Amino acid sequence: MTPDIRQRADRFCQRFGIALPILLAPMAGACPVALSAAVANAGGMGAMGAVLSTPEQIGQWMDDFRRQSDGPAQVNVWVPDPAPARDAAAEAATRAFLERWGPPVPASAGDAGPADFDAQFDALIAARPAVASTIMGVFSAAQARRLKAAGIAWFACATTLDEALRAQAAGADAVVAQGMEAGGHRGAFEAARADAQMSGLFALLPRLADRLDVPVIAAGGIGDGRGVAAALMLGASAVQVGTAFLAADESTIPDAWKQALTAAEPEHTRATRVFSGRLGRALDTGYVRAAEAADAPRPQPYPVQRGLTAGMRRQAQADNRLDAMQAWAGQSAWMARRGPAAAVVQGMWQQAQALL
Repeated sequence: MTPDIRQRADRFCQRFGIALPILLAPMAGACPVALSAAVANAGGMGAMGAVLSTPEQIGQWMDDFRRQSDGPAQVNVWVPDPAPARDAAAEAATRAFLERWGPPVPASAGDAGPADFDAQFDALIAARPAVASTIMGVFSAAQARRLKAAGIAWFACATTLDEALRAQAAGADAVVAQGMEAGGHRGAFEAARADAQMSGLFALLPRLADRLDVPVIAAGGIGDGRGVAAALMLGASAVQVGTAFLAADESTIPDAWKQALTAAEPEHTRATRVFSGRLGRALDTGYVRAAEAADAPRPQPYPVQRGLTAGMRRQAQADNRLDAMQAWAGQSAWMARRGPAAAVVQGMWQQAQALL
């Protein structure tokens, strides 16, 4: 490993209390404590995706994590969008379409709202994770000051240089460069702009590394040591990996989802709004293809679409039925490996070191 790459990675690790520059991506509903603890105990950083978590759930997750690991973890929250415009007729059409894929959808399902962001933030301060992270925007100046006073670092997800510069100016301690290859939701600050902000990681990453003063964490399509090495070569101080851990022993996603990941080619994922109304990359399942067809109703805005699809998503998970499941996946899904998460972390880092 060249001296500048090693020094950059070592500085990041020392600053944020990890042995290896590998972070588990915060994936709401797919980051059980056991998975995060395994990654942290292997030298990386655990993660909680807390987009819809209550304050009590945030505190409980951190308590449970600390019982299983002395390592660090990040808690990720979703900066809320403005209230969506509602269209009763369009929602009725979407409900009728969704009933082909799951249980009847009551009209009230579209009333789903975001979590209480201020209450989540207060819980985060009380829980004292090593890192608070944001997606879809940045903390306010007052919130950034409270984090600093509490000794909590802030990682901000960005999909463009402009977003990254805004995050740095707002006080972020590091910026997560999210390439379009990444599974799950896109971190675009403006929901309507997400489709136009689809830069690949290896175009976005060096641009941010050249322009930012804070460390850059690479995310999107990294599934083995080759991706880790390439990201570090292009200026990253660390990497954030999600999909590659979803097939691990500690992952609790349905088995049909796990099996589909390892069989998925890069072209078998799609960026879509049909689950939540916000753009996210998922496996190209039967529901996704039908909902993206020209004759299907257009997805409702977030969080209306999320509320409307909730019953279908729950039923599909309960039935282990992939075709209607919200099966988030990055373009390197095929790299997901069965086995202990610690082995995934260690294998990634050993391969990256050999290449560097």
